[in-house]
Amino acid sequence: MERLITLSTPDRRWRLWCGLVLGLFCWGMGVAHAVTPLNGAWRVAAPGDTRQSVLAEYRAGKLKSFDPALLERFPRGSTGSWVVIAPQPPWDNGERVLTIYPPSMGSVTVVTDHQSDTLALDDFSSPMHGHGRLAWRVPSTLPASAPILLKFEPSPTLSAPVQFQLQSWDEYLHQDAQWLVFASACFAVMLAMVLMAICFALTLRDVTFAWYAGYILCYALIQGIQTGFLFHPLDWQELSGMAPMVGAAAVALSVAFASLFMMRFCELQRHAPLLQVPIIALAVGMTQLVLMRSSGIVLLVEVAQTLLNPLLMIGAALLLVAAIVAAARGSRQAWFFLIGWTPLLLLTALTSAQVDGAFPQLAWLNDASLAGGAFEAVVLSLGLADRALRLRHDHDFVRVLADHDALTNVLNRRALSERASLLLASGPPRPIALLFLDLDHFKLLNDHHGHNAGDRALVEVAKALVAELRPGDLLGRYGGEEFVALLDDTLPQQAMHVATRLCRRVHRLEIPIDDGSQLLSVSIGIAMRQDGDDVESLVGRADQAMYDAKLNGRNRVYLYADGTPVNAPNRPRLHVVERRGNDR
Repeated sequence: MERLITLSTPDRRWRLWCGLVLGLFCWGMGVAHAVTPLNGAWRVAAPGDTRQSVLAEYRAGKLKSFDPALLERFPRGSTGSWVVIAPQPPWDNGERVLTIYPPSMGSVTVVTDHQSDTLALDDFSSPMHGHGRLAWRVPSTLPASAPILLKFEPSPTLSAPVQFQLQSWDEYLHQDAQWLVFASACFAVMLAMVLMAICFALTLRDVTFAWYAGYILCYALIQGIQTGFLFHPLDWQELSGMAPMVGAAAVALSVAFASLFMMRFCELQRHAPLLQVPIIALAVGMTQLVLMRSSGIVLLVEVAQTLLNPLLMIGAALLLVAAIVAAARGSRQAWFFLIGWTPLLLLTALTSAQVDGAFPQLAWLNDASLAGGAFEAVVLSLGLADRALRLRHDHDFVRVLADHDALTNVLNRRALSERASLLLASGPPRPIALLFLDLDHFKLLNDHHGHNAGDRALVEVAKALVAELRPGDLLGRYGGEEFVALLDDTLPQQAMHVATRLCRRVHRLEIPIDDGSQLLSVSIGIAMRQDGDDVESLVGRADQAMYDAKLNGRNRVYLYADGTPVNAPNRPRLHVVERRGNDR
């Protein structure tokens, strides 16, 4: 193909990115038109043609006229085509440059009286090269009024329409610099998004980012070949003569990567499961075309070349339908895909129509495709970032549900044990107090008022405990009516004061236990961290202290103050707080 056609590629920060890309495009497109007006004529080349015979026919009016300022397509079959570009007055005798835009994948020969110069994107022998176009520096010996004869050499690739400009040297340099800045910025945006996606794919181990990186990288390669950016200024001489094959492979791979990316990005398994199979088939088919195109077997290469464009059109329609269906069924990411990809689809449709002679005045569509690629890369990157944040939010939400007690919303036993273990293992040794709380006569409350009243009492108690503790303290529901609190960097006397406040706070909730005047209270046992302690040993000592608090009248705090093991035959000595929960 002469022009690589692909149909698969489409807050303040958002507006900044969009404005940047649009501004670069407008600036890159805001180039001066040719100062010298031109007339043009052409005909299909024939065997035996010479420069003199073609120019004689031109002067006799036997060639087909066209406007060089508009896009015109010239046949490039077995013989090629002759094109005459005739400068019109006022003539400029200064340094001039003839440019052909968009650049042709085939070669163009400039035929003069004394020599012939060949222009081609992958020609590295010429000292002068246009960027994003073919350029020929008009010799100073050629009169300003003399017609310029070009021959579009035969090429097996599809002929694309081109336009011509004859500019002064200064104007050419100005336009060339503008295009270089514009194209470099677009490619930089695309490659930056690719690098970001690769980093996230490795970090998050999410293949969606890898498919996105492959998709954008292939599109950048397509544009790099189509605009000649890979040849000049990047000087990739290794691709000389391989552009059609590499470009066709990049087109097919871009569709394959786009299919795989879109399937995961838009969550088709959830929103459009019936469309998964054809999209996977499209990705596999495009990969097969790449293998056939690279095989070197003539029959397979011809079949691949024949099937490429029909599969591109089918694939574009399929991806568009899948994205619309997924968006309609609630896929947030499908909207990002549509916003980023649809403009490229429209641009591709317009440039494809140009091949058949439509929109000859819209020469900027080719560079618009480059800007559209940068725009799509940014939009899809924002969509990936949004997807990652939503997945992180969902993961955090599930984690909260898994770590918290469904009734009281404090930590459950597993989560409390895990976090307490981390706290005990972190940093240098420091005083840590564990409080074991057990509600007094809770079974009586359930028996007299029912389990719903008991649940409400647990919720109120949990809220009271959370309000009394520091934000950094750990609080969890250890069992039915049992709670455990872990106080970091807390001395024994401080732990006693905290536990006393908790006793009073629960008692002042004034939750009745029976039909009399008895109110719900809590008994608390305290254990201080010792060398070699783990969560179980701390809980065991605090539980024994709490048990003794209950034996000695409930609604009070006991501190485990003896180093005797919990399971020792002799009960360890316990320190009793003098202030009870119902003290005034």
